[in-house]
Amino acid sequence: QVQLEESGGGLVQTGGSLRLSCAASGLDVSTYVIAWFRQAPGKEREFVAAISWSTGRTSYADSVKGRFTISRDNAKNTVYLQMNSLKPEDTAVYYCAARQRFFVTSDTLYEYWGQGTQVTVSS
Repeated sequence: QVQLEESGGGLVQTGGSLRLSCAASGLDVSTYVIAWFRQAPGKEREFVAAISWSTGRTSYADSVKGRFTISRDNAKNTVYLQMNSLKPEDTAVYYCAARQRFFVTSDTLYEYWGQGTQVTVSS
């Protein structure tokens, strides 16, 4: 059974930092792309960042470039999203998702999803 479990969300002030974790189990992560998406109240879910487990290649949304960093820990089967210089507009539920092989930014093309973790940035 495939499971993606997010953790690390919380409340932080503008300019602060958080690190989200996505622990993967039940799949061969070496063939997967792991991505982070977020959904704010009343808005559509949007792509944040992704990493190819096999190559380490990364991709970011323009809105988070230079502030967020996605990385992976092979030993722990865990992907991290380091979020710095947080802004109120980063407030959302953050989800990790997995799909095989190819980078895509459309959430409809990801096969597996975690339950989400809330990130709230106060002004």
